[in-house]
Amino acid sequence: MLLRPFSDRRTGLFVTVDGPSGAGKSTTVAHLARLLTAAGQQVHVTAEPSSGPIGTLARELTETVTGPALACLYAADRYHHLDTEIRPRLAAGELVLCDRYVPSGLVMQRFDGVDPAFLWAINAPADRPDLAVIIEARPTVIAARLADRGAHNRFQEAPGSAHAEAHFYRQACDRLTQAGYDVLRVDAGERTPDQVADFIAEQLTAFFEAAPQPQEAGDGR
Repeated sequence: MLLRPFSDRRTGLFVTVDGPSGAGKSTTVAHLARLLTAAGQQVHVTAEPSSGPIGTLARELTETVTGPALACLYAADRYHHLDTEIRPRLAAGELVLCDRYVPSGLVMQRFDGVDPAFLWAINAPADRPDLAVIIEARPTVIAARLADRGAHNRFQEAPGSAHAEAHFYRQACDRLTQAGYDVLRVDAGERTPDQVADFIAEQLTAFFEAAPQPQEAGDGR
Protein backbone atom coordinates (compact mmCIF):
# COMPACT_ATOMS: atom_id res chain seq x y z
CA MET A 1 0.00 0.00 0.00
CA LEU A 2 1.35 3.43 -0.96
CA LEU A 3 0.13 6.48 0.91
CA ARG A 4 0.51 9.61 -1.16
CA PRO A 5 -0.79 13.13 -0.53
CA PHE A 6 -3.17 14.18 -3.30
CA SER A 7 -2.20 17.86 -3.13
CA ASP A 8 1.24 19.42 -2.90
CA ARG A 9 -0.37 22.42 -1.19
CA ARG A 10 -1.10 20.62 2.08
CA THR A 11 1.36 19.34 4.63
CA GLY A 12 -0.83 17.22 6.88
CA LEU A 13 -2.26 13.75 6.38
CA PHE A 14 -5.95 12.97 5.88
CA VAL A 15 -7.23 9.58 7.07
CA THR A 16 -10.89 8.55 7.00
CA VAL A 17 -12.56 5.60 8.72
CA ASP A 18 -15.82 4.12 7.43
CA GLY A 19 -17.68 0.85 7.66
CA PRO A 20 -21.00 -0.73 8.56
CA SER A 21 -22.89 0.47 11.60
CA GLY A 22 -21.77 -1.55 14.62
CA ALA A 23 -18.28 -2.22 13.23
CA GLY A 24 -16.67 -0.12 15.96
CA LYS A 25 -15.65 2.92 13.91
CA SER A 26 -15.90 5.59 16.61
CA THR A 27 -14.12 3.48 19.22
CA THR A 28 -11.41 2.65 16.71
CA VAL A 29 -10.93 6.30 15.76
CA ALA A 30 -10.64 7.35 19.42
CA HIS A 31 -8.03 4.69 20.15
CA LEU A 32 -6.14 5.43 16.93
CA ALA A 33 -5.98 9.12 17.83
CA ARG A 34 -4.45 8.25 21.22
CA LEU A 35 -1.88 5.97 19.61
CA LEU A 36 -0.81 8.53 17.01
CA THR A 37 -0.70 11.34 19.55
CA ALA A 38 1.51 9.22 21.79
CA ALA A 39 3.77 8.65 18.77
CA GLY A 40 4.27 12.39 18.42
CA GLN A 41 1.72 13.25 15.75
CA GLN A 42 -0.50 16.33 16.00
CA VAL A 43 -3.94 14.72 15.56
CA HIS A 44 -7.31 16.33 14.94
CA VAL A 45 -10.40 14.09 15.21
CA THR A 46 -13.61 14.99 13.42
CA ALA A 47 -16.71 13.23 12.09
CA GLU A 48 -19.50 13.41 9.54
CA PRO A 49 -22.16 14.62 9.66
CA SER A 50 -20.04 17.46 11.01
CA SER A 51 -20.78 19.68 13.99
CA GLY A 52 -21.27 22.63 11.63
CA PRO A 53 -24.66 24.11 10.71
CA ILE A 54 -25.24 21.86 7.69
CA GLY A 55 -24.15 18.73 9.54
CA THR A 56 -26.39 19.60 12.47
CA LEU A 57 -29.33 20.00 10.10
CA ALA A 58 -28.48 16.70 8.39
CA ARG A 59 -28.56 14.83 11.70
CA GLU A 60 -31.87 16.45 12.63
CA LEU A 61 -33.46 15.47 9.30
CA THR A 62 -32.04 11.95 8.88
CA GLU A 63 -35.19 10.32 10.22
CA THR A 64 -37.65 12.36 8.14
CA VAL A 65 -35.90 13.29 4.87
CA THR A 66 -35.06 10.56 2.36
CA GLY A 67 -33.50 9.89 -1.03
CA PRO A 68 -31.60 12.45 -3.11
CA ALA A 69 -32.58 15.32 -0.82
CA LEU A 70 -30.80 13.78 2.17
CA ALA A 71 -27.90 12.61 0.02
CA CYS A 72 -27.37 16.17 -1.24
CA LEU A 73 -27.59 17.52 2.31
CA TYR A 74 -24.87 15.12 3.48
CA ALA A 75 -22.72 16.05 0.47
CA ALA A 76 -23.20 19.76 1.15
CA ASP A 77 -22.04 19.20 4.73
CA ARG A 78 -18.99 17.35 3.39
CA TYR A 79 -17.88 20.28 1.23
CA HIS A 80 -18.53 22.78 4.02
CA HIS A 81 -16.63 20.51 6.42
CA LEU A 82 -13.66 20.48 4.04
CA ASP A 83 -13.68 24.25 3.67
CA THR A 84 -14.07 25.19 7.32
CA GLU A 85 -12.28 22.43 9.24
CA ILE A 86 -10.44 19.72 7.35
CA ARG A 87 -8.38 21.75 4.86
CA PRO A 88 -7.29 24.36 7.45
CA ARG A 89 -6.14 21.60 9.80
CA LEU A 90 -4.21 19.88 6.99
CA ALA A 91 -2.62 23.18 5.98
CA ALA A 92 -1.43 23.53 9.59
CA GLY A 93 0.35 20.19 9.26
CA GLU A 94 -2.03 18.13 11.37
CA LEU A 95 -3.14 14.54 10.86
CA VAL A 96 -6.90 14.64 10.41
CA LEU A 97 -8.91 11.55 11.38
CA CYS A 98 -12.48 11.63 10.10
CA ASP A 99 -15.15 9.22 11.34
CA ARG A 100 -17.18 8.70 8.12
CA TYR A 101 -16.51 10.40 4.81
CA VAL A 102 -17.15 9.72 1.09
CA PRO A 103 -17.43 5.91 1.49
CA SER A 104 -20.43 6.37 3.80
CA GLY A 105 -21.84 8.86 1.29
CA LEU A 106 -21.82 6.08 -1.30
CA VAL A 107 -23.59 3.65 1.02
CA MET A 108 -26.24 5.05 3.34
CA GLN A 109 -28.63 6.53 0.76
CA ARG A 110 -28.60 3.20 -1.07
CA PHE A 111 -31.11 2.18 1.62
CA ASP A 112 -33.44 4.82 0.14
CA GLY A 113 -32.94 3.42 -3.36
CA VAL A 114 -30.73 6.28 -4.59
CA ASP A 115 -28.80 5.46 -7.79
CA PRO A 116 -25.10 4.71 -6.99
CA ALA A 117 -24.10 6.77 -10.05
CA PHE A 118 -25.89 9.79 -8.58
CA LEU A 119 -24.18 9.29 -5.22
CA TRP A 120 -20.78 9.10 -6.89
CA ALA A 121 -21.46 12.21 -8.97
CA ILE A 122 -22.24 14.39 -5.93
CA ASN A 123 -19.34 13.03 -3.87
CA ALA A 124 -16.57 12.57 -6.46
CA PRO A 125 -15.29 16.19 -6.30
CA ALA A 126 -14.56 15.89 -2.55
CA ASP A 127 -10.88 15.83 -1.56
CA ARG A 128 -9.46 12.32 -1.57
CA PRO A 129 -8.02 11.19 1.75
CA ASP A 130 -4.47 9.91 1.87
CA LEU A 131 -5.90 6.70 3.28
CA ALA A 132 -9.53 5.52 3.33
CA VAL A 133 -9.92 2.83 5.97
CA ILE A 134 -12.93 0.53 5.59
CA ILE A 135 -13.69 -1.57 8.66
CA GLU A 136 -15.44 -4.80 7.73
CA ALA A 137 -17.04 -7.73 9.52
CA ARG A 138 -19.36 -10.58 8.61
CA PRO A 139 -22.99 -9.43 8.42
CA THR A 140 -23.97 -11.92 11.11
CA VAL A 141 -21.42 -10.34 13.48
CA ILE A 142 -22.69 -6.83 12.67
CA ALA A 143 -26.32 -7.89 13.10
CA ALA A 144 -25.56 -9.37 16.51
CA ARG A 145 -23.79 -6.18 17.63
CA LEU A 146 -26.69 -4.01 16.44
CA ALA A 147 -29.14 -6.24 18.27
CA ASP A 148 -27.12 -5.86 21.47
CA ARG A 149 -26.76 -2.09 21.32
CA GLY A 150 -29.99 -1.11 19.51
CA ALA A 151 -30.47 0.87 16.30
CA HIS A 152 -29.19 4.47 16.18
CA ASN A 153 -31.10 5.51 13.04
CA ARG A 154 -33.76 4.32 10.61
CA PHE A 155 -31.21 2.72 8.25
CA GLN A 156 -30.23 0.22 10.95
CA GLU A 157 -33.87 -0.71 11.54
CA ALA A 158 -34.38 -1.97 7.97
CA PRO A 159 -34.78 -5.78 7.71
CA GLY A 160 -31.47 -7.35 6.69
CA SER A 161 -29.67 -4.02 7.06
CA ALA A 162 -26.36 -5.63 8.09
CA HIS A 163 -26.20 -7.79 4.95
CA ALA A 164 -27.29 -4.92 2.70
CA GLU A 165 -24.78 -2.48 4.20
CA ALA A 166 -21.92 -4.97 3.87
CA HIS A 167 -22.84 -5.46 0.20
CA PHE A 168 -23.03 -1.70 -0.42
CA TYR A 169 -19.63 -1.18 1.20
CA ARG A 170 -18.02 -3.86 -1.00
CA GLN A 171 -19.35 -2.04 -4.05
CA ALA A 172 -18.17 1.31 -2.66
CA CYS A 173 -14.67 -0.10 -2.08
CA ASP A 174 -14.52 -1.23 -5.71
CA ARG A 175 -15.65 2.19 -6.93
CA LEU A 176 -13.17 4.07 -4.75
CA THR A 177 -10.29 1.84 -5.79
CA GLN A 178 -11.13 2.38 -9.44
CA ALA A 179 -11.08 6.13 -8.78
CA GLY A 180 -7.56 5.95 -7.35
CA TYR A 181 -8.26 6.01 -3.62
CA ASP A 182 -5.81 4.24 -1.32
CA VAL A 183 -8.20 1.90 0.49
CA LEU A 184 -7.24 -0.17 3.54
CA ARG A 185 -9.83 -2.85 4.30
CA VAL A 186 -9.62 -4.19 7.85
CA ASP A 187 -11.55 -7.22 9.10
CA ALA A 188 -12.90 -6.36 12.54
CA GLY A 189 -14.79 -9.61 12.99
CA GLU A 190 -12.03 -11.24 15.04
CA ARG A 191 -10.43 -8.01 16.26
CA THR A 192 -11.43 -5.59 18.99
CA PRO A 193 -11.57 -1.88 18.06
CA ASP A 194 -8.26 -1.41 19.92
CA GLN A 195 -6.65 -4.14 17.82
CA VAL A 196 -8.04 -2.61 14.62
CA ALA A 197 -6.56 0.75 15.67
CA ASP A 198 -3.21 -0.90 16.40
CA PHE A 199 -3.15 -2.36 12.90
CA ILE A 200 -4.03 0.95 11.23
CA ALA A 201 -1.40 2.74 13.32
CA GLU A 202 1.23 0.27 12.13
CA GLN A 203 0.40 1.10 8.51
CA LEU A 204 0.60 4.84 9.18
CA THR A 205 3.80 4.54 11.23
CA ALA A 206 5.45 2.78 8.30
CA PHE A 207 4.44 5.72 6.12
CA PHE A 208 5.87 8.28 8.55
CA GLU A 209 9.16 6.40 8.76
CA ALA A 210 9.45 6.25 4.97
CA ALA A 211 8.50 9.88 4.37
CA PRO A 212 11.33 12.28 3.37
CA GLN A 213 12.44 14.41 6.30
CA PRO A 214 12.66 18.22 5.89
CA GLN A 215 16.18 19.61 5.55
CA GLU A 216 17.67 21.49 8.47
CA ALA A 217 18.11 25.22 8.01
CA GLY A 218 21.38 25.89 6.24
CA ASP A 219 21.69 22.29 5.06
CA GLY A 220 22.89 22.58 1.50
CA ARG A 221 22.64 18.91 0.69
